[in-house]
Amino acid sequence: MPIKTSHIQLNKLLIVSVLIGFVFSLQLLQGQEQSEPKVGLVLSGGGAKGFAHIGVLKVLDSLDVKVDYIAGTSMGAIIGSLYAAGYTGKQLDSIFTVTDFDKLINDDYPRASKSLYERSNDERYIASLPFDNFKISLPSGISRGQNVYNLLYKLMLPVNGITDFEELPIPFFCIATNLETGKPVVLDQGKLAEAVSASGAFPSLFQPVMIGDQLYIDGGVTNNYPIELLREKGMDIIIGADVQDGLRDRNDLRSATEILVQINNFRTINDMRDKAKLTDIYIKPDITDFSVISFSQGRDIIDSGEEATLQNYAELKKLSRRIPYDKKPLNTKNDQTYLISNISFTGNKDYTNSYLLGKLKLKREERVTIDEINEGIVNLVATNNFETVRYDLEYLPSTDSYQLKLNIRESKGRSFIKLGLHYDDLYRSAIMVNLTKKKLLFNNDIASIDIGLGDNIRYDFDYFLDKGFYLSLGIKSRYNQFERNLSADLVVERNSSVLNEVNKIDARFRDWTNQIYVQTLFVKDFALRLGLEHKHLTFKTETLLSEDQDQNEIVFENTDYLSVFGTLNLDTLDNLYFPNNGFYLKGDFHWYIRASDFNTNFQPFSIAKAEFGYAFSIGDFSILAETSGGFKLGSNTTNSLDFAFGGYARNFVNNFYGFYGYDFLSITGNSFVKAVLNFDYELFKKHHLIGAINMANIEDDIFRTGEWFSTPDYTGFAVGYSLETFIGPIEIKYSKSPELSDGFWWFNIGFWF
Repeated sequence: MPIKTSHIQLNKLLIVSVLIGFVFSLQLLQGQEQSEPKVGLVLSGGGAKGFAHIGVLKVLDSLDVKVDYIAGTSMGAIIGSLYAAGYTGKQLDSIFTVTDFDKLINDDYPRASKSLYERSNDERYIASLPFDNFKISLPSGISRGQNVYNLLYKLMLPVNGITDFEELPIPFFCIATNLETGKPVVLDQGKLAEAVSASGAFPSLFQPVMIGDQLYIDGGVTNNYPIELLREKGMDIIIGADVQDGLRDRNDLRSATEILVQINNFRTINDMRDKAKLTDIYIKPDITDFSVISFSQGRDIIDSGEEATLQNYAELKKLSRRIPYDKKPLNTKNDQTYLISNISFTGNKDYTNSYLLGKLKLKREERVTIDEINEGIVNLVATNNFETVRYDLEYLPSTDSYQLKLNIRESKGRSFIKLGLHYDDLYRSAIMVNLTKKKLLFNNDIASIDIGLGDNIRYDFDYFLDKGFYLSLGIKSRYNQFERNLSADLVVERNSSVLNEVNKIDARFRDWTNQIYVQTLFVKDFALRLGLEHKHLTFKTETLLSEDQDQNEIVFENTDYLSVFGTLNLDTLDNLYFPNNGFYLKGDFHWYIRASDFNTNFQPFSIAKAEFGYAFSIGDFSILAETSGGFKLGSNTTNSLDFAFGGYARNFVNNFYGFYGYDFLSITGNSFVKAVLNFDYELFKKHHLIGAINMANIEDDIFRTGEWFSTPDYTGFAVGYSLETFIGPIEIKYSKSPELSDGFWWFNIGFWF
């Protein structure tokens, strides 16, 4: 009995000892935890130079340095906020190095996001300037920042429900500047993506950001390195990464952006002399070879941040956590779907909810990904009717679904001056001036007129009342002229004796076309038009005159034609000039029912034609395969509207088409089939090596005689080089046909119009 008791007492002593030891260990660990200093991280602004912050974060992660609070300005706010949200340095490296910052900053929206009308407008102008009250003004920024916001919101979805930034995985705040008061503002609450967008709204590059009723610009204007505010958060040790550089000389000040940075640096460089002294571990990457817009050199800038941080290895190593902390990388796939039970709009006045929903292309009670939501937002912004579209997904626990809330800021400008510049071998040189007026008569309408001033004066007027999938109304008027050696078969009547004497005639061509039509959309990229057309067509020449003739010119054609027409247009190409994927389909039918007295032999006839193209790519190599055909039905007494081929141009009128290997409009017939293979190899970014092969059968009545399905009568090829520039493509091509002894050089500058 005594032995048994002693055993029980021994067990009790053992249990008590284990418990005491466990409690002591917990207290020891807690003491170690409390003894570790609070570490703050401050990241300065600097545009693209701020990529160096990613290198800093990668080193901190590798050394297991736990950051307790982050403060940032501008690019420092963007990168710091993502780190605070839970991304690792390596993840940020992966995200930023694959991001196309040219598209991100320049409001470069996918072609598919724009309506067919907007595409045609956006693909021929160099610049667009507000023109209200007969005054030209400059936009408040090159970019609206919509692409930046969309990307940030997508990346910040894991912390979307957090509106107090102190509750983020790492507490955070950023600095913006109130545009009206000029004072720095601490942003530590609200929507994280919106706050850091405001902090990074660099003047002239981005438009100011509206949050509530306050307007903000880049925080670097007033406080580019908020170390004092971070110290007030109770930080014991502050690590600072400074990507500002010194003042530059005149040779490095080549752009408005760089000059603005220089002006701002007058103050911030002086501030940094004192602020650097307040920083416990001061990291200064060598970014002298980079500018605030050196986004294409991101890899080198990140490396410079790593190198500068490693120079402080010994000091940083002391901050390695004795008790490791668990920082799990965030899921970057963002492939979750969201059930949208409601879509609400605020801020819209001139544009109805139904119009916004139609452009958004999202429906209630359907599951969508965040990428599909962003596509819808881009569809809205691509109309150019809105300054910004800010959106938020609000979770509704009662229905286990989400409400998509959109805050709309409508564009105030209704009138615009747009400019273009062009040269080609047919129309020669031209400067284009465009005047565009939105809401001329109705909220959803737009009126636009292009005037081409140069060797051949031209104009193109459009009025379009956009009703989307309902019946839209359009009015179009276009005038074109040029002088060129043309096939005599196109200019002269078929029974004329002139055809026995000449093959080509140096003729002046004029076309004035007016249309009124209705349009409807089957799907977003598929439009049907039905309308009425008036056309005045003129061919004149002086080359056939003898010296004793009194008349100054011979008029071969001077006729007004009236027709009814229908067109189909389906277009999903990702780029008009250098497509990598997508296809297009164009169909056109004209029934010419009346002609003026000049055409004494006129009888009604119809012309039908269709084109199809398919683009695909393999790496940097793209192929566009095209085929087309057309024919005339009814009377063959009028040949001036027949098909004519030759040369290289994109802005042909009537039934004129390009054809490599032959001069402009030198092959004619009332029917044709044609095939083209276009090859494009992007040697360097925006530098293209071009090749093409075309073949065709072009004659009268080839579908009746069976000649359309025979060995091609006409073939040709082209090789060349094309450079993408802000004024449009600069192209030079050499074309040759095995049927002819001579080749042709074609040269083009700028967008086609």
